[in-house]
Amino acid sequence: MKTYIIGEVGVNHNGSFKNAVKMIKVAKKCGVNAIKFQAAIPELGVSKNAQKARYQKNATNDNESQLKMLSKIHLPLEVFIKLKKICKNYKIDFLCSAFDEYSAEFLNNIGLNCFKIPSGEINNIPYLDQIGKYKKKIILSTGMSTLREISTAITTLINAGTIKKNIILLHCVSEYPTLFKNVNLNLISKLKSKFGLKTGFSDHTVGIEAAIAAVAKGATVIEKHFTLNKNLKGPDHSMSLEPIELKNLVDSIRNVEKSFGKDSKYLSLNEIRNKKIVRRSVVALTKIKKGEVYTVNNLGLKRPGTGLPPIYLKKIIGKRADKNYTEDDLIKWKKR
Repeated sequence: MKTYIIGEVGVNHNGSFKNAVKMIKVAKKCGVNAIKFQAAIPELGVSKNAQKARYQKNATNDNESQLKMLSKIHLPLEVFIKLKKICKNYKIDFLCSAFDEYSAEFLNNIGLNCFKIPSGEINNIPYLDQIGKYKKKIILSTGMSTLREISTAITTLINAGTIKKNIILLHCVSEYPTLFKNVNLNLISKLKSKFGLKTGFSDHTVGIEAAIAAVAKGATVIEKHFTLNKNLKGPDHSMSLEPIELKNLVDSIRNVEKSFGKDSKYLSLNEIRNKKIVRRSVVALTKIKKGEVYTVNNLGLKRPGTGLPPIYLKKIIGKRADKNYTEDDLIKWKKR
């Protein structure tokens, strides 16, 4: 099964519909399966007293509040109707995270097939209960959460009406950017076995290595932020992938998938060909006359591997040659 790759726009459109459309086109060209946006009415989910995270302060105006920052770069809800249609035209899946109950209801009403629940809402029980009632597919990010909180979120969604198999967990570290020493990719298999759900990885590291490694660890979904330009103003641009990097990520993941192969040992066509070239056979080290006894001095092992395999060397020591040989001739012997 191919890894489902999500290009996360987040707020990297900087509140511009034009940029959002351009990012849909870029995502499609890069080969991702889906593009994800964030829908919110900032004042419904963020108080005027909420501070920005440290990484947000470093990337934006340190004097403005979180509410003011988000108010400048969010998209009006009605815009997502157009973006959803554009995604359909480009044959790329449209995903969106709702950051408040009103936005969630709006997304459900416009026919969103899969809800992405952000890490910050994993303990928001009323919110989870509302989305669970939609009975849609759900991708649940698990950043900043404990295993108990993850379990409670899953139970809440199921009790509200969501089918368990329609929930996908994303291992996530809500650190921007995430240091490699904190990524903890081993948790992917732990989440999968503990909760019996498909598990992926929402990657906040710089670069593409962690996401590629996550696929090798069993992640079936990869989510990664991307931007049109890392130098744009905004909280997430500097830690996001530029288009060429996103394309490299997709190509690398597809190559990793090809490398998985089967769980049985088999030889490729080129291995079969090379086997004859690089393996060794029993050969004459010196001239050997017919009837002469084979010894450790007149027999050896050399390439190519088209003659008698090395395992027969000891078996024929002490036997007599059935023909004349010159140096490096392959020894002929009837296996008996």
